[in-house]
Order: sequence, then structure tokens, then C-alpha cells
Amino acid sequence: MDPVRNPYAPGAGQRPPELAGRDRELRQFEVVLERVARGRPERSMVVTGLRGVGKTVLLNTFRSMAIQRLWGTGKIEARPEQSIRRPVAAALHTAVRELAPRHRAPDRIEEFLGVLKAFAQAGPQPTTRSKAPAHRWQPGIDVPAVRGRADSGDLEIDLTELFVDAASVAIDLGVGIGLFVDEMQDIPAEDVSALCAACHELSQTGGPLIVVGAGLPHLPAVLSASKSYSERLFRYARIDRLDRDSADLALLAPAEREDVTFTPDALDALYDAADGYPYFVQAYAKVVWDLAPTSPITAHDIAVAAPEAESELAVGFFGSRYERATPAERDYMRAMAVLGDEPVTTASVADELGRKPSSLSPARDGLIKKGLIYSAERGLVAFTVPHFGKFLREQPALSGGASGGRPGVVVGRVGLSTAV
Repeated sequence: MDPVRNPYAPGAGQRPPELAGRDRELRQFEVVLERVARGRPERSMVVTGLRGVGKTVLLNTFRSMAIQRLWGTGKIEARPEQSIRRPVAAALHTAVRELAPRHRAPDRIEEFLGVLKAFAQAGPQPTTRSKAPAHRWQPGIDVPAVRGRADSGDLEIDLTELFVDAASVAIDLGVGIGLFVDEMQDIPAEDVSALCAACHELSQTGGPLIVVGAGLPHLPAVLSASKSYSERLFRYARIDRLDRDSADLALLAPAEREDVTFTPDALDALYDAADGYPYFVQAYAKVVWDLAPTSPITAHDIAVAAPEAESELAVGFFGSRYERATPAERDYMRAMAVLGDEPVTTASVADELGRKPSSLSPARDGLIKKGLIYSAERGLVAFTVPHFGKFLREQPALSGGASGGRPGVVVGRVGLSTAV
């Protein structure tokens, strides 16, 4: 098989050649866009799911749909302990620049940009340990800052005023503005509260600005903890693994455009190996294509390619995340893996390690901040990465690790390719 013609794309946030199994979410967002454009009340939208199910791909597709309707759009990726003030300013600057050429009143655009500049500069000033003075951040907006609007320094007040003003610019053109937020669960707690308050104000005034977020499964709980009304602010869409028909379509459609196909047994083997997770589907298919001698691709080809695909996943998808954890955090994850693949109680993890639950809080909190585990509900934790428990059970336990601290314990040999 010609690797140059390989259509599969197992990249981070990279759109697959066939976006299968997401028709329901696309239809939902189409309705959101249409209702907002017509001035009808509508909630912003949040997509949640584990790593590798295609949240970022779907978020980018939503943004493309908005751009096709001539909306102004901007995107940010939230980071822990980083205020959203400057990223939001940059994103809305991008959105308004998209609208500016079609706006009949340049002074209205300049007025909003002045407000935007004041908003961007209203946050805490940078500090420096050197003797040189810290420079005020400049957002690259060539208009004077407008004083007295969105510049109080209180993010909740400022963000609300900024969103209202941005929405008024979109109203002039009969379109909307979309702010797209990836890794939304990483927004600091105070900023989440401010974002929810601004969305709440827009929902009451009917302004055509929506916030579309993507994040891990516990994102709804993060939003709810910030504002009690957040569950009514957003339309939540939980995405998961693909069903069999959708997974087959993701494999067959791009292959057949290259005059290649799979035997039914090969499709069976690929679905068992990838377990329907979109990233795994792309990862296995890419390696299989490169190693298969000819079309049709067979179950034997899958069996030959599976070890190499799993090796790549072990290094790039699983191993890179494992390496980010401290030794204590790795012990915590190994204990979770021993207990199974479903969400486990923090008390069970403590029992497995022979420790008190309170002594493990730093490791648990560190893993949550790094996005390696999440709290499914109070007292429960789970991996954010599908099959991560299986990956850990394949590895020899570190000295003094899980299984009650017994050194040199191998906690299992369950491989990802057992089905093939």
C-alpha cells in the first residue's frame, strides 16, 4: 500500500478524513446557529468526553460552521492558573476583525476595539524580578483605550460588558459571534464564575454571542460549582466511542476514495482493537494501511500491524502522559488500574496502597490538574484516557508502587491487541 496515499489522520485535534458518528451534535449546533441568528433565545453549547473521542475536532467543526454563516469567531485553549482575560481579548479581536470589512459604520468597530483594548489592559500587571520595569501588555489594537467600560479590573463585570458590546456589533450585521473554548475545565475557578455570569447576562438580553466549550467529563460539575444556574446556561453534549456502523464508515469511506477496502473480518478485528474510540480507529488504520501489501485489507494484516500500532500508542498517547506524573502520582494511577477500568472510589485506592485517603490528596489533586484523571463524582476518580488502565497493567510495577507497596509486582499482561 502506498503510504503517501494513506488517508488516516491520528493527530491531536486533527480532523479525520470522515467525521463519522457525530451527526446528532452537528444538527444540534446547526439549530443553535439558526436560532441565535434569528434572535431567538438559545443556550451556549458544551461538548464533553474522554481524551481521544474527538472533542477538539468537533469544536473546530462547529467553528467552521459558524464561519460559513459569516459569523465572527475566535478560539482559545484554557490553561490551568492562567486568567482568560487576555486570551478572550485576542479571540474577540479576531472575531470582530472578521466582521469589520462588512460593517457600515467603522466608528462602531473602533469604539468596540477601544473597549476591548481597555478590557485587555485592565488585568493585573506583570511582575519581574529584574530591575527593569515590567511593561504593560499591548493587545495590538491601534486605537485609544476607552475608559469606563469593561476596565474595572473585576473580570465578571468587565467580561459581561465586553460580551454585551461585542454582541451589539454582530447585531448590526444580522449575524453572531462565537467564542470557542478548548480544555474548558482548566479555566481558573474565579474566571469560570465570571464567564458563566457573562453568558447569563447574554441569555437574558438575547445578544447574539455564544460560548462553545469542550472539555473532560467533569466539566459540567466545574461549571455547576461556579454558578448554580450553569446547568441551564449550556446545552451539554457528551460524546463517546463510535458505534460499529460509524467506526466502519470512518474506515471505509476514506479508503474507498483511494480504491481500497477492508474484508468483513478485518473490520471486526479493527473494531475490537480500537474499541470504537475515534483516535484509536485512526491510529490503527494508519499503521495497517502502511503495512498491508494490497487491497482488500484482511484480518491477518490487522494482526501483523497491531503490535506496531500499540507500540506507537504506548509511546505517544499513553507513555507521554505517564511521564508527566510524579512517582507518587504514578503509584496512585497504578492502584487505580489494579482496581479496574471503571471509576473507583478514593477509599479503595487508599486501601490498595495501604495509606490513609487524606495522605493521597496531593497526588490525586496533581493528577486532576494535569488532566490525567477526573472526579466522576464526589469520592470517585477515573482515567481521562481510554484504555489507560490496560496500559498500566501491562507495565511492571515500580518498586514500592501499587499493590500495597510490594516491590517488583507485575500487575497484569492485558494488551490492547488481545481481541485480534
